[in-house]
Amino acid sequence: MATPEQIWADADLPTRRLAGLALNPAVPENVLLRLLSDAPLAARMVLCRDRALPDAVVDAVIQHPDTRTRSFFARNPHVDPAQRVRLVDDPEWFVRAHLADGPRVAAPARPRPLPDEAVVHMISTYDNELLGGPFYQQISAGLRRSMPTHPVAKVRRWAAGEWTSLSADTRAALLADPDAGVREAAQQHVRYEDPAWVESALPDRPCHGRTDLLLHRPLTRAVVEGVLARPVGEGDKAMIAVNPTLPPDTVVLLAADPDPEVRARIAERADLGPAERRTLMTDPDPDVRLAVSLHPALSEEERARIDYQVPMDHFFVHFPAPEAPRDPRAVRRDALSCHPLLRRRAASDHLLPPDLVARLASDDDLGVRVLLAQNHPDAPASLLLRSFLEYTGPERSHLTTRPNFPTDGLAAFADHEDPEVRALAARAPETGPTTVGRLTEDPDPAVRAAAARHPNLPQPRLAALLDDEELAHHAAANAALPPDTIRRLIQTGGRRARPPE
Repeated sequence: MATPEQIWADADLPTRRLAGLALNPAVPENVLLRLLSDAPLAARMVLCRDRALPDAVVDAVIQHPDTRTRSFFARNPHVDPAQRVRLVDDPEWFVRAHLADGPRVAAPARPRPLPDEAVVHMISTYDNELLGGPFYQQISAGLRRSMPTHPVAKVRRWAAGEWTSLSADTRAALLADPDAGVREAAQQHVRYEDPAWVESALPDRPCHGRTDLLLHRPLTRAVVEGVLARPVGEGDKAMIAVNPTLPPDTVVLLAADPDPEVRARIAERADLGPAERRTLMTDPDPDVRLAVSLHPALSEEERARIDYQVPMDHFFVHFPAPEAPRDPRAVRRDALSCHPLLRRRAASDHLLPPDLVARLASDDDLGVRVLLAQNHPDAPASLLLRSFLEYTGPERSHLTTRPNFPTDGLAAFADHEDPEVRALAARAPETGPTTVGRLTEDPDPAVRAAAARHPNLPQPRLAALLDDEELAHHAAANAALPPDTIRRLIQTGGRRARPPE
């Protein structure tokens, strides 16, 4: 079965024009219905997967006889999840699998949660092989919290997956659950809390299982001494250095380890003693000094005495809001710190109060400013634009999706040397026809594509682009496409029939 990428690669020029019409915001509902009924698969794929749809079109998609067409809608990130779950009992497993897998969304976006009742139905009736990691992302926070006491046993089994975050009473209830499957799932997690079991299950070779146990699970003294004396892999000591069950004397020992990676890991531990902190503050390795400079027990004066270097090669990206918000006092302390990395941590907090937003928006550290822009819902327009202009790392484009990202004034960037900045001009309503037309011939394909959709594109150029192999579908998606052109394309199956002289 052809992949979506192959379906699009095989689409001819008439089909790509129809796919553009499927995305055109000016195309009326009856045209969308005709595309759904008569257009080739590539155009139906774009229609069902890549835009929001009127209710009548959704009704027709749900009843469509073609499995692939329905499956594309099952993964549509633009429609209300309540519309997608109308396919929850589709007769084809292929459609149900795509519904469970969820929309493909570019980072940092996440799919919107499915309705709780639909998720419960899927857990109760779908094969486990359909309910992998992407499905979990579609479960609402409220349902996850209610899972331990849910009346459906299969849902309670899922609750065991959140074992480390469950209260002692909730764990006890799951261990005594009337359903054997729930009890077994809970008991599996209890075993991971038994140091003797961890020792017995520890693989004797480097692998993901060994890494998980050394990093996160309680370790016996025998396991710790074995790693110190006979490490299986190069990273074994660095792994146990962050394990919360590491004995205090081993923490002291590893603080003087000759491997700087081990010392850097130890430097991050909250239980690191004052003597070890003082020693690591003057460590010869800059990574160790940086790690200890963030230690919560240090005063601002002590931090200022450490010779650390602030890394600028980090990714300044969006972070999902945690279910449990940070202590506001800790956030404020970080925001007021002299340490840029602590201010970056505060800048990532979605609940940062207005006075700290204003303060950090003018911070002299690029990471602080960009993280604030990437994460805070009230990041000001000036900060968002400045961050986009200055930051060129991953998820740069996410800044343009933030609520306050400006549109006015972007036409001034039409001649910028950075193509991503030039593309901003195609977002500006005031960009003139001459400039838009020129941008459709830009050296960068993303700039050309954005300009081809601009409503100010001169009509002769718009008509010419309908014959361009690369830009035809973008031109057909332009809201300024004349109604008679839309009508002719529909009547001819996307072919360019010329009007009579």
